[in-house]
Amino acid sequence: MRRRSIWAWVVAIVCFVVLMIVTPAIPQSQEYHDFADQRRFFGILNALNVISNFPFLVIGLIGLVLCYYRNYFKLSLEGELLGWTFFYAGVAAVAFGSSYYHLEPNDARLVWDRLPMTVAFTSIISIFIIERIDERKGTVSIIPLLLAGLFSILYWRQALHFSSVNYLNLWSNILYWKINLSVKYWENCLVRFFDDLRPYALVQFVPCIAIPLMAILLPPMYTHSTYWLWAAGFYLLAKVEEACDKVIYDWTYHIVSGHTLKHLCAAMVPVFLTLMLAKRTIETDRKSLLKTWKVSWTKVKVNGNDQEVSYSAVSVVESPA
Repeated sequence: MRRRSIWAWVVAIVCFVVLMIVTPAIPQSQEYHDFADQRRFFGILNALNVISNFPFLVIGLIGLVLCYYRNYFKLSLEGELLGWTFFYAGVAAVAFGSSYYHLEPNDARLVWDRLPMTVAFTSIISIFIIERIDERKGTVSIIPLLLAGLFSILYWRQALHFSSVNYLNLWSNILYWKINLSVKYWENCLVRFFDDLRPYALVQFVPCIAIPLMAILLPPMYTHSTYWLWAAGFYLLAKVEEACDKVIYDWTYHIVSGHTLKHLCAAMVPVFLTLMLAKRTIETDRKSLLKTWKVSWTKVKVNGNDQEVSYSAVSVVESPA
């Protein structure tokens, strides 16, 4: 099993390197900061986009309290408490990071919006590994996954640091006599290398694909697994609303924008996961959702009662020759 784990990590790293080589860089578009709703209320710039982050703080703090208050969630596995703690801490921090960004949208502040989100995303992956694959591997993966999320942000963020005048002047003074290249050339090279959202996109969107698939295909340790699918559905809806920010703002006659609704829908993700934690119990008959659905599809109504059809039990009567 240990050898298989090593090979899995090797394959994942190789796939990541190949992906980075064969795909073009994704720079941060400055149009991203141009949100539809820029109204000021109560002296707050971009007020609704700022205020709509408040639910993250509420549900994040509630989750943290319930994690530690008399073990309300009945977290019994090693690493579960740590994983859910990072998740709820990340959710609560989103309220501060996203509000700080929306007060004055720019690349420098966007870092603090994305950092807590990556903490929540990567924590969820480790929790799923603990529950669905292997307890020890999931626990060990918490810190590496968090570091991977941090790397994805820093990889993009370095473009802003390295393209600063002080760094470039220092580099040009050292290298000019050797290779006689201009400061502007080095700036373009550095920004081209670092101004890249591909690692962050992987951290954000891989969980969106992996978690629903794992929830459907892998047998759960706990009941109420469908809450994972509800959470994934609301997150998908939030991404659609984010993409339709200006369209929704026009449709609602400038009452609310798509980005504001995106915050509210995204906050429903930890709400559903909290409800799941509060309701779930140990699953005695561990069946994947796919298998459960297959069983339900083979049921028919017979005299008003549900009965499972077993085709192997149907007798075959041969007709006389």
